[in-house]
Amino acid sequence: MPIERHLSRRALLRGAAVVALAAAFAPVISFAAAPVSVALTPQDAADLKRIESYLGNIKTMQALFQQTNPDGSTAEGELYLSRPGKLRFEYQPPVQLLIVSDGNFVAVNDLELKNVQFFPVDSTPIWFLLREAIRLSGDVTVTRFERGPKSLRITCVQTKDPNAGGITLVFQDDPLVLKQWIVLDPQHRLTTVALVDPRQGVDLKPEMFYLPNRADNHG
Repeated sequence: MPIERHLSRRALLRGAAVVALAAAFAPVISFAAAPVSVALTPQDAADLKRIESYLGNIKTMQALFQQTNPDGSTAEGELYLSRPGKLRFEYQPPVQLLIVSDGNFVAVNDLELKNVQFFPVDSTPIWFLLREAIRLSGDVTVTRFERGPKSLRITCVQTKDPNAGGITLVFQDDPLVLKQWIVLDPQHRLTTVALVDPRQGVDLKPEMFYLPNRADNHG
């Protein structure tokens, strides 16, 4: 593979990982109209409350993940979640990325280039899944609610900046299980992260969520 193509694909994958898992929505002043909430039936509203309760009851989780990038390329690895705030994505070779959230910042660590970028947790696509109290209202607007055979899909945007992109959460229903999320970035590119064999209530060591190159990890 020509070096230019290798570097281009690595940059695209890294960008997709940042968008899907830890990318900061650019802090720009938005003059867009407020997003329009989807009209919910009583059953939809009850299911939305059920989803909030399900997500809020996840304290720790471990799962394999499969990521599909905007160009159709794929990557996979293992995800670790410890709510509130903590998240870790370990990519499998040949991808050399490690993404860690300690509850305040997300570190995107390019292990090949030995380069780390930091983003505030509350400016990432999945920030509302990491906070202690999960609410799909207020600063989050649900713009679509879809129901399928034993499945539910909800699409959310940031209420204050709907043009920053959106995220669709896909659930298996009966029992309710988060199966994937799909991130739409501001350039209208889609990145999908599918969860495989998610397990809740697992023991996770605190040091798994220490950020690289930071002195305040133990604080």
